[in-house]
Amino acid sequence: MTAAMEPGAQALFDKFGTYILPGRVSDPRRGIEEAQEAERIGLGCVWISERYALKEPAVLAGAVSQATSKIRITGTMYATMRHPLVTASVADLMQALSGDRFRLMFARAVPAYMKMLGSPPITMERLADLISICRRLWAGEKVDYEGVLGKFPAISLTDRHGGTPPPIIFTAIGPKSLEFAGEHCDGVLLHPFVSAQGVKNSTKIVRDAAEKAGRDPMAVRIYHNIIVAPDLPKDEEEAVVGGRAITYFELPGFGDLIVDINGWDKGVLDQIRAHPKIASLNGKPADQTYTRQELVDVSKLIPQHWLDEGAAVGTAAQCADQLMDFLDVGADEILLHGASPKDMGPLTTELKRALAAKGL
Repeated sequence: MTAAMEPGAQALFDKFGTYILPGRVSDPRRGIEEAQEAERIGLGCVWISERYALKEPAVLAGAVSQATSKIRITGTMYATMRHPLVTASVADLMQALSGDRFRLMFARAVPAYMKMLGSPPITMERLADLISICRRLWAGEKVDYEGVLGKFPAISLTDRHGGTPPPIIFTAIGPKSLEFAGEHCDGVLLHPFVSAQGVKNSTKIVRDAAEKAGRDPMAVRIYHNIIVAPDLPKDEEEAVVGGRAITYFELPGFGDLIVDINGWDKGVLDQIRAHPKIASLNGKPADQTYTRQELVDVSKLIPQHWLDEGAAVGTAAQCADQLMDFLDVGADEILLHGASPKDMGPLTTELKRALAAKGL
């Protein structure tokens, strides 16, 4: 006889995941342990970002697939850094290795960073063509393409997994990128510090665009990346939430899009960018110069309601209740960011309690 599942446990698996190896990495094997712990405590997905060091998403996703049995795996790639055949092949192989647990996410890097790497900027046109090529290759087509990505006279996957094609997710903030996700993708990941109102606004843009494109709007899943800081000492909470927030809000254009979608006061961004620590960067991202702790003093410029509305802080029970608000306004799945799986046991217990109370 199969044991009854704990109330809220299935909803926790369906609706919550976590980053592994956030930030800079010295030992990538820690990511395997974090994925195993995430699966053990009942989370349903691990998310892997792309960094050109000890965090290559294809290699790490492959390792995680063999060290876990049921947790979903989302690997992030910068769209123009690989030949389309390589991208499609990696994702198809990951589906085969993992038993259809892999999800492919495309991210748009800051254009200046891509230029520094000598890679073409990730435009919507390039991304749309890449998505189309990948899907055609997964369907078994031989692709003859000439366009913004280059000239590929005859590319195909000689051996294919043959199972479910990997869902394609896109990270988006502004209206144009949200519309793009609705038109072309299987899901969209919203940015940290997008408030519940911002999620509601974003969801409407995505689903309206999907419907206008003749797609099922409810088939485009809304994922939200939320900073969580449960049961942390005050100084650590300020670094995890406030210090990290500065690394987003100080970026021209980037921070503006978050503030716009939330309906917040953009004048605060001018104050943040005028702070001596930020003004002296001359365009270099703050997280490449300062630790989160070193940005806590700058974070004092952020209105408290921005942090209250855009993150989940306090006790584990308070964080769980705050996270329910994001599900209520349209998020299908939440990516917990800022705490390691080894520290999330109390939070997952409270999440199961809160989910069960909602009948989920």
